[in-house]
Amino acid sequence: METDWQTLRLLNLNSYHFVNGNSIIPPYPEGMEKAVFGMGCFWGPERLFWRTPGVYSTAVGYAGGTTDDPTYTEVCKDITGHTEVVLIVFDKEIINFEKLLEIFWESHNPTQGMRQRSDVGSQYRSAIYANSTKQLKLAEESLEVYQMKLDSARNDEKIQFESKILGKITTEIKMLDKFYFAEDYHQQYLAKNPNGYCSMKGTGVSCAI
Repeated sequence: METDWQTLRLLNLNSYHFVNGNSIIPPYPEGMEKAVFGMGCFWGPERLFWRTPGVYSTAVGYAGGTTDDPTYTEVCKDITGHTEVVLIVFDKEIINFEKLLEIFWESHNPTQGMRQRSDVGSQYRSAIYANSTKQLKLAEESLEVYQMKLDSARNDEKIQFESKILGKITTEIKMLDKFYFAEDYHQQYLAKNPNGYCSMKGTGVSCAI
């Protein structure tokens, strides 16, 4: 994962996690791995994952776009192509990437294209940016599994929840090019602002990989 250290300095980023005190920037302790997910507005997903056992640290940022060093204002104007994402640094001896994928699929709606619930724009698209070919393969396989589960739920007359209106998964899955840390005030936002905005909601369909 490439990181522009000059950008970090310009953003005046606090390098330590507001909740657990661990470093949000590399180098990380030996044995840690990284995952990068887009699940709509990045505040809610970051809180979800920092509360997950086995996660060492989290940070929010931008990925999947076409410009260097994007700002929040530029991303929100939909001119950079970036997605709002959460960087998850996890201890693979406690939690594996497959479990993180389960949490990813179950915790947002991956079928909504360039939006997530009431938040509309390409920056809110569902995305998995893999840090290795192994992660890429696992992500692609997990999409196929979850699509079958969504299809099954939609066709089950006994199921009444949101799955009835779900279509095909639109999640973008590709290798990570660059991750850019978001501005400091976005980091661990819902810990700093407990009553802050969070629209994250899953489909109600479980995903066991």
